[in-house]
Amino acid sequence: MEITDEIKNKLQLLHAKYEAMGQDMNSYLDGLLYADVTTYWDYIQTDTLLSIQKPKTPFPDEEIFIMYHQITELYFKLSLHELRQICFGENRSTEFLTARITRINRYFEALTKSFEIMINGMEQEQFLKFRMSLLPASGFQSAQYRMIEIHCTDLINLTERSVRQELAAKNASIEELFSHIYWKRGATELASGKKTLTLRQFEEKYTDTLVDLAHKVSDCNLWKVIQSLPEEARNHEPLRKALRQLDLDVNVNWPMVHMKSAARYLEKKPEDIAATGGTNWQKYLPPRFQRRIFFPELWSAEELEEWGKG
Repeated sequence: MEITDEIKNKLQLLHAKYEAMGQDMNSYLDGLLYADVTTYWDYIQTDTLLSIQKPKTPFPDEEIFIMYHQITELYFKLSLHELRQICFGENRSTEFLTARITRINRYFEALTKSFEIMINGMEQEQFLKFRMSLLPASGFQSAQYRMIEIHCTDLINLTERSVRQELAAKNASIEELFSHIYWKRGATELASGKKTLTLRQFEEKYTDTLVDLAHKVSDCNLWKVIQSLPEEARNHEPLRKALRQLDLDVNVNWPMVHMKSAARYLEKKPEDIAATGGTNWQKYLPPRFQRRIFFPELWSAEELEEWGKG
């Protein structure tokens, strides 16, 4: 085989690269010589991926339930991958920000459209039986979804609507804001108002992590990044459009498909369906009740008033 000038040039570049790192290029070439070729199944870890569905009951539809939630968590991870680049990266161009936010929108749009798998893809009788074996576990306990929220906006926008103005007026600390975060009301017992085991477990495992994250992004969450841009960049129409779509995708469209699923499987009286774990989903899920909005400054007064009603 002829050692062309192109190959020689690449070897020189590799030598310079490894020399700058204080490494011996020959050792790396030896590693390349002995390494096995990459296969699809090894790179994607297909065997591992397909082995992590562990049903707890004999009902076939439980496997659908498991896999769809695993797919959801992977999409959440993709969203966080983009948000970390925005919050902690150095590229603040409108093109970069618009592209990353648009990616997140695609992930949530894919999730929202695919949720028909959950709404009509399982038999109600099977669901209500296998769901009982999963208590107190709940999709409510998805920490990645909470991380997405915290990355997107100031924590005050995630607090209970009834105390939001009061907390803002007193310039409440992150710890106090977190104690009033909206989703805690969604995991309270209907009869007593006490925290469910679902919530207690989640708080024990993730409170420190989520509060720490809220501190880390308090000055660099997505909205803070947008506010730091020059006025012309903040008013860049494709960027504003992408942000508004993100607000709708995460805070309206995603909760609404969950509402449709809950109505399909749990009917109209959650207190009569033990599979809810007693959580108050009828008050927790509807966006018109929570008025959770990442970027309220991007919406008109009329749009804010009609939030989640359409």
